[in-house]
Amino acid sequence: MATNPIEPTRREFLKIAALTAVAVAGIESPSTSAQTQPAVAPWYRRATRWGQTNITEADVKNYDIPWWRKYWKRTAVQGVIVNAGGIFAYYPSKFPLHYRAAGLGDRDLFGELADAAHDDGLSVIARMDSSKAHENLFQAHPDWFGSDSSGQPFRSGDLYLTCINSPYYDQFIPQILEEIIERSHPEGFADNIWSGLERSTICYCKYCRDGFGKALPTSHDWNDGVYRDWIEWNYTRRIEQWELNNKITRAAGGVDCLWIGMNGAGVADGNSTFRDIREISRRSEIMLLDNQSRSDATGFSENALAGKTIGNLLGPDKIIIESMAMYQHGRPQFRYSAKSAAEARTWMLTGFAGGIGPWWHHVGAYHEDRRAYQTAEPLMNWHADNQQYLVNRKPVASVAIGWSRRNTDYFGRDDTDDLVAQPWRGFTQALINARIPLVPVHLDDFDPADEEISALILPNIGSMSDSQIAAIRRFVGRGGALVASGQTSLFDEWGDPRADFALSDLFGVSGGKPVERAARVPRVGNDLPAAHSYLRLTPELRAAVDGPMRGDEPKITGQRHPILASFNQTDILPYGGAPSPLRVDPQAMVLMTYIPPFPSTPPESSYMRTSHTDIPGLVIREGGSRVAYLAADIDRRFALYNFPDHGDLLANIVRWAAGDSIPLNVDAMGMFHCELYRQENRLILHVVNLTNPAAWRAPMREVIPSGPVRISLRIPSGIAGNRCIALVSGKEISIQRGATAQFQLDSIADHEVLVIS
Repeated sequence: MATNPIEPTRREFLKIAALTAVAVAGIESPSTSAQTQPAVAPWYRRATRWGQTNITEADVKNYDIPWWRKYWKRTAVQGVIVNAGGIFAYYPSKFPLHYRAAGLGDRDLFGELADAAHDDGLSVIARMDSSKAHENLFQAHPDWFGSDSSGQPFRSGDLYLTCINSPYYDQFIPQILEEIIERSHPEGFADNIWSGLERSTICYCKYCRDGFGKALPTSHDWNDGVYRDWIEWNYTRRIEQWELNNKITRAAGGVDCLWIGMNGAGVADGNSTFRDIREISRRSEIMLLDNQSRSDATGFSENALAGKTIGNLLGPDKIIIESMAMYQHGRPQFRYSAKSAAEARTWMLTGFAGGIGPWWHHVGAYHEDRRAYQTAEPLMNWHADNQQYLVNRKPVASVAIGWSRRNTDYFGRDDTDDLVAQPWRGFTQALINARIPLVPVHLDDFDPADEEISALILPNIGSMSDSQIAAIRRFVGRGGALVASGQTSLFDEWGDPRADFALSDLFGVSGGKPVERAARVPRVGNDLPAAHSYLRLTPELRAAVDGPMRGDEPKITGQRHPILASFNQTDILPYGGAPSPLRVDPQAMVLMTYIPPFPSTPPESSYMRTSHTDIPGLVIREGGSRVAYLAADIDRRFALYNFPDHGDLLANIVRWAAGDSIPLNVDAMGMFHCELYRQENRLILHVVNLTNPAAWRAPMREVIPSGPVRISLRIPSGIAGNRCIALVSGKEISIQRGATAQFQLDSIADHEVLVIS
């Protein structure tokens, strides 16, 4: 394996001046000082728009490179991602075991495309897939592949699954990277499935046995110390591989020749593949997200949230790009049919709102459905025209929502969707619906002294370390508000139960006990009695509300707390779960209590057997700080059921906790995703219109303009706030200034971006 660095003589450096007009000015590479800073920022600081034609073997003989070069120009891309090696080599590799795509012969298709891109002034990322290999490589090196406890190899169809701990990853693939750099000088490398076997598979190959250093676990037992050690060892191995790959590419191609893998975007997406997105972000200068479309469970807004989650880890000066499918991606998947233009555009726009740069993606270089070539062009060009407003900016939000990798692993374990993802989705979607700006924060990075954050949400963060607990205490001690739910702080960082909530005194409750995992799984069928439970609001007000009377209605003992003020015409809310009994501190206030389930069928039997209990559903504390603890898992229920009452309750809790610190108010009929940023001396507000019958069931067929949209903004010091430009419509918007800046948009089609200066 070569070890001598190759001097960076790539010809694209000579053409870099062509891109300076759209480069992000003033951004310095962290690897250079002010004295040695190049005249132009490195490619990973300036290339925000990308394209990828995922080459198939059928493209080898008929790739119409001249047409695609025109498409690159039409779509204003600054870089392209081109298949190079791994499962299939698209160049004549000198390594006989590196499988050449069928029909390739001695053609260098990757090299031709890389040359064309460099001639056009574009950056090139060589796309790899190291996860699998063909029969020829397996026969030559069977020990390089994952195997079960009986020695049988793991397979995917006709391919064999490679083991990340074998010489395939630390010898063979590095040689391939060096060869590609020597031949074609790409700016960097991506790898589709770079992290090897998933957590669901325990590999027993000789390299895993030797590398782990002791007997491998025989089952997925989260209470077994050996299994936990295996989990952490696997995370460490992925980071080691990340660092090795970058060492190889930088030695061969220069300091800016980066290996950047490819990653998922959600807070729980990387755990099943041992990808610690926080540790990866600390090592990466640019992030490639493989998050091509929405699901019905998460909707469009999840794309913006993913961008903000990753952006908060990377920092505002680094670029995030995301593979955005131009074909029908999802359920079902049709690789050669064009995705609905409205669906693709809206996914891209919510990505823009979250700070993600566009990366159009086609599978195959020839398509009979030519509609796919029409979707990206207008948005890519709009992005190019307005790039200065879309990068290097900081979210403006007074509400943070916490997450952590260890909570997903050791609390979520094999129930991550139920225990981790659903509470997260419930809170984030409620706040997005309510247009309350939020910022996701990894709890290991949470700064309790950050004065910009006035309220922190902990959505069922069961596993918390002692240092995280201490940070939360300091935050509340300085006056920060806390909103927590479920089993937050009831387990340590390994998922082992504590004697009680570690934050019991802050919550105002005690007696927390782990819930049996089987009982945590929501039961939603009407024939299951546990699904038919309710929450009682206090004080009860129905005696003064129009409706039939029995004469035994409770006396009204006071007014509702502001959290419940919007529910004054009901004394109950639907629930569907069963909170655990808890002791409540006398200084705390119980706003909701549990009504046990009763039959829902037959209708003649559907009446409450027990109408009141003292089991708390929502407990609050006020004083030097505000704390709300949801014993009832309303966050998870909202993710499951989408009941308006649940979403309104979650938003009300956060509004109360944050007080008057929320910087944005948007008044409009319909669903709008709003994201607010600060960029030097201006504010930037994205408003994406999701008012559509297909907003929650893909694909969206058309855009339905909506409005008016009335906006009120708190203007921070240093910003005049008396001028507003709409980047999409091109209009200047009249502002009324008082304590806030107020203005109105009469109608929004798919999106609008407002610059307030």
